[in-house]
Amino acid sequence: MTSLTRRFFLKQLLDGGLKAAAVPAAVKVLLEAREANALPISLPAHQDTELRKVDFFERLENKGIRCGVCPNRCVLDDGETGICRARTNHDGVHYNHAYANPCILSVDPVEKLPMNNFYPGSEVVCVAVGGCNLRCLYCQNWEWSQKRPDDIKRKFSLGPGEAVHSVLKKDIRTVAFTYTEPIAFLEYISDIADIAANSGVRCVAASNGFATKPAARKMAEKLDGITIGLKGFDDAFYEKVCGAKLKPVLETIEEINSSGTCWVELTTLIVPTYNDDKKKIKEMALWIRKNVGTKVPWHFARFVPKYRLANVPRTPVSTLDDAMKIALDAGLEYVYTSNIAPHKGNNTRCPRCGRMLIERIGFKIIKNEIKTGRCRCGNRIPGFFDSAEPV
Repeated sequence: MTSLTRRFFLKQLLDGGLKAAAVPAAVKVLLEAREANALPISLPAHQDTELRKVDFFERLENKGIRCGVCPNRCVLDDGETGICRARTNHDGVHYNHAYANPCILSVDPVEKLPMNNFYPGSEVVCVAVGGCNLRCLYCQNWEWSQKRPDDIKRKFSLGPGEAVHSVLKKDIRTVAFTYTEPIAFLEYISDIADIAANSGVRCVAASNGFATKPAARKMAEKLDGITIGLKGFDDAFYEKVCGAKLKPVLETIEEINSSGTCWVELTTLIVPTYNDDKKKIKEMALWIRKNVGTKVPWHFARFVPKYRLANVPRTPVSTLDDAMKIALDAGLEYVYTSNIAPHKGNNTRCPRCGRMLIERIGFKIIKNEIKTGRCRCGNRIPGFFDSAEPV
């Protein structure tokens, strides 16, 4: 019998010579994706987690450090790991364990982030690494976000260059950092983005926005687009449900939006009885109009019972309709719904003439009438489109 070496094992996997039960979960995920025409890439053997020095931290006495990536500003003694579960103090130097060892690699429509005005209808290669700096009770991906990167069994080695190569080989032009919190693996994102910028590959992310200003500026510098979760509009909600504070998120939104180099969209997951108060939604809408502008796309996502809020019902459709009306009445021009289809909020309409420009069923585009970045009435549509320069 042939010995089961790593090389033989991977060859047998690719040739179909091993039973499904013998396939490790991480490799099985890649094989299933490959079979579904998701990623025609070679399978890298998993290696020990690589360490990358953190870009923002302060050295303290006795080999202590203070992290400067997010507002938690964890103070860590030698050997301690921060709230994000990704960064650890090693002998007085801050290192990120969430580097080159993703647990998710998949192909999705860009609308799933959600992001509707950034090359609509295009595909993105999604990369996610374990860890998160928040503790959201309703986390949709808690199996990965609420674990240390080193503790996730379904992971594999994928360096920054390999990540970009995977995108190019599939003839896709965008890599998306989503499913878990990109702030937890910002250093990995930064290095991927540097290679991507020289390879014609765009970088986007879906983030909670709970970052310090230097980290927010880094995201604005490295990313071409970002969807930021504005989860509620008071500290009581953020502290109770997310384990965070509102102000830093607002500052991140303003910081990235004002950069002029990174496209911004916003998303709010509406959780019944938690953040569905109409007065708060109106306050949020007025803040967005004043501080971000009327043209920023805002997505209201439907809550699906998960994690520690599994006993809370799904968001009623009427609640999403009310939220959309509040936002539109406040003057916001591009208001969407997500996690529900079909729904009128899936579509993109011209705010000037009312024409339906992009018709969607969920994340699937049925019709796209945006030509050269404009409606037929001549109105410029903000965003990035294949047929025009970004607006």
